[in-house]
Amino acid sequence: MDEAFWRAAERLAEESELVIDRPKGSAHPRYPNLRYPLDYGYLRGTASMDGGGIDVWLGSDPSRRLTGLLCTVDLRKRDSEIKLCLGCTEEELRLALQQLNSGSMRALLLRRPDGP
Repeated sequence: MDEAFWRAAERLAEESELVIDRPKGSAHPRYPNLRYPLDYGYLRGTASMDGGGIDVWLGSDPSRRLTGLLCTVDLRKRDSEIKLCLGCTEEELRLALQQLNSGSMRALLLRRPDGP
């Protein structure tokens, strides 16, 4: 992976307001049995495939350093997206990946080479 890509993605996160609209433990708005294992939100002022901001999984490391990206394909919605993983430990990356690999969605984790 090109370090310039990781620096650009991290800069985007650093220069954007992080909005957590689904706190850890909260239920998904359309699937109440689905609980978020980490804080989940988006970067205000950015754009993603679904018309909202770029999605973010927020881990427990207060540095909020970009530790990985999750690339998703959703067969039900017929779309794909990226989700930034900020401040995530290996276990938190695993939890986010597990959450996204369910139902009609599949995800692939790209770890930052010098990540957690």
